[in-house]
Amino acid sequence: MSHALIIVDMLHDFVHHQGALCVPGAQEIVPAIQRELERARRAGDPVIFVCDAHDPDDREFQRFPPHAVAGSAGACVIGQLTPREGEMVVAKQRYSPFFNTELHDILLKHGVTEATVVGVCTHICVMETVAGLANRDLKVRVPKDAVADFDSELAQAALKRMENLFGAQVS
Repeated sequence: MSHALIIVDMLHDFVHHQGALCVPGAQEIVPAIQRELERARRAGDPVIFVCDAHDPDDREFQRFPPHAVAGSAGACVIGQLTPREGEMVVAKQRYSPFFNTELHDILLKHGVTEATVVGVCTHICVMETVAGLANRDLKVRVPKDAVADFDSELAQAALKRMENLFGAQVS
């Protein structure tokens, strides 16, 4: 049985107050994510950063302000969580980190059967990540103190959905 830590969209544009699409509470979850990151690193677990990397004319910008444009400073992982050598960064252009990415293959290569998912946004990319993992029959854990969202009501509903529908351990 192999465990992985998946860190979702902890990018400058989402975390920093001057970011293009700052998520309230994103700064506050950094210590909890650092705790999970140190735990994974000590255990030798695969660490996977899934990160928005949009084209400048991405259709998503019809629903959200332009953010995390590939190659921009806003699309970089925040300094407090900088990936180390050997840790994987998966660029994604949609809410699901499985859509047109190598994430599925990475999980298979590492024999991952369980994952902890942290980051932003709880009801969007975090939930899509959990759904993709559950649809691949992986056991999933979501620490509540390590996720943040724009909308607390939708975040609570998402956590409930992840637990009830996808069988995630929400703690």
